[in-house]
Amino acid sequence: MIIKILGTGCPNCKRTEAIVKEALAELKIEATIEKVENILEIMKYDIMSTPAVVIDEVVKIKGRVPSIQEIKNLLMC
Repeated sequence: MIIKILGTGCPNCKRTEAIVKEALAELKIEATIEKVENILEIMKYDIMSTPAVVIDEVVKIKGRVPSIQEIKNLLMC
């Protein structure tokens, strides 16, 4: 599983990354986390606002910081 956090490094993007890492640890799931901060790369995902979470190249969340439970639900699907 590859999880990408799309964002330019803002506080909400960093918080989203921390929530994703915490959810992975609690569920004992291994995944590769990639930070995508290049605006041209972010635009390829048709994202208008960040942060965004992409799981295996599918945009799951965009424009807000998710809850840890929401991330857990996405990871368990």
